[in-house]
Amino acid sequence: MSAADGATVKQRAELALNNEFLRKAVKFTTERLRDGKQKAADQQGNWEDWRERGRQIRLHTIAHLDYYLNQFADNARANGVHVHFADTAEEAVKITLAIAEQKKARSVVKSKSMVTEELHLNHALESIGVEAVETDLGEYIIQLAGETPSHIIIPAIHKNRYQIADLLSKEAGETLPPETSVLAGFVRKKLREKFLEADIGMTGCNFAIAETGSMVLFENEGNARMVTTVPSTQITLMGMERIIPSWSDLEVMATLLPRSATGQKLTVYMSGITGPRREVDADGPDEMHIIILDNGRSLQLGDPEFQELLNCIRCGACLNACPVYRHIGGHAYGGTYSGPIGAVLTPALNKNIEQWDDIASASSLCGACYEACPVKIPLHEMLIYLRRRKVERGHGDKVEAAGMRGFAAIMSNSKRYEGVLKVGRLAQKIVVRKGEIHAKIGPLKGWNSYRVTPSLPKQSFRNQWKTLDEEIRSGIQDMDPKAKSRMEALIRDREKGGNGHA
Repeated sequence: MSAADGATVKQRAELALNNEFLRKAVKFTTERLRDGKQKAADQQGNWEDWRERGRQIRLHTIAHLDYYLNQFADNARANGVHVHFADTAEEAVKITLAIAEQKKARSVVKSKSMVTEELHLNHALESIGVEAVETDLGEYIIQLAGETPSHIIIPAIHKNRYQIADLLSKEAGETLPPETSVLAGFVRKKLREKFLEADIGMTGCNFAIAETGSMVLFENEGNARMVTTVPSTQITLMGMERIIPSWSDLEVMATLLPRSATGQKLTVYMSGITGPRREVDADGPDEMHIIILDNGRSLQLGDPEFQELLNCIRCGACLNACPVYRHIGGHAYGGTYSGPIGAVLTPALNKNIEQWDDIASASSLCGACYEACPVKIPLHEMLIYLRRRKVERGHGDKVEAAGMRGFAAIMSNSKRYEGVLKVGRLAQKIVVRKGEIHAKIGPLKGWNSYRVTPSLPKQSFRNQWKTLDEEIRSGIQDMDPKAKSRMEALIRDREKGGNGHA
């Protein structure tokens, strides 16, 4: 289900929350990734310094994006690469299909690429009779399932090994046990045939190095190396923001990305590719194309609210930290990109804003995404801006708006506030059990479907403070004159709004 189906993020989240397999699988994996990231960051040391350095590199690059894109394109062409610029998704697909038709391609093997997901490229290739095969294990699994990725780096995070075993058993024509080594062995054997048969290898791009016209891939399975060395033609699709100025900048990104994504010091494979195969090379493509995609990215340039969105290095750390994502997974967001980054990136890249104006609500605004982000993108602030923009355009919920006006009226007057608390304490008696409210009524219905509401305390903080103040004043009378004088001075200072020091 996607936004195109007319469903809201709330409806999609409801489906996810009722999927016990999904919730357990997502929770297990995100917790492991989050803990691994924290451990790797601690071992690295000076993590905040590394984050700031990464942020500065990305800020500088995006601020001078036109310069670095031109430098990269010039150097890549000098290396024998065919460089194409695509303003829209449709144009990028058209260029890709033209290359496939020119090569009379029958099959394409792909390493993991979120840009190709963004373009729905597999369906486009199949429409002209070209078989597109995902070779990343997670991508291969969801391709067999007919689904889209639910995580930036772990596409099949929402599935457990038993579900995966069922999918691969259908493909194998025999029952495969739910054992990782057996399942991976079957996929490895199956994909080796695809690598040898493929006419085109297709990749994404983690980083493009402007100073040499090279592109860099991070991976753990070795499939990207097969994709970029066996087929005679290679096509790389990259978002225009994937540029970094130099190889020395890559050192910073190679420190930040693996640790933030999976808790690794470095991915198993990091490949730097500079042009097609040369005469002295033993392998590699005879022809290489790089398609640089805009598709709404340039609209963020110069935007004070969203330009930093282009700093993203696609590590997925914000997803692993987000309490909302950890409960509902990625498909509930409805677009190619999920989690906090998806809740901002999807509306930013799509012209039909109204179609996605509810996605920013899939956040608790806790700021965990900012704390996890290796390049310090303020996603929580962007989400607040999107919510405000929705209300300003008249698309807000009228009941919610009325509720907020009532809340403001209560919170702006202490007597009203105290009165409402008194009424609430009396009214809650019919629904409180052992200090908790389980009733699924009124505004509590959605919340209490998956958790419980704590009851109002017998005494508010304000009243507790008043009681404590009275006890202090009473205790002063029993002090010796010197101590009594000092305490009275402290109280007078506090009442005048002082700093509390006598």
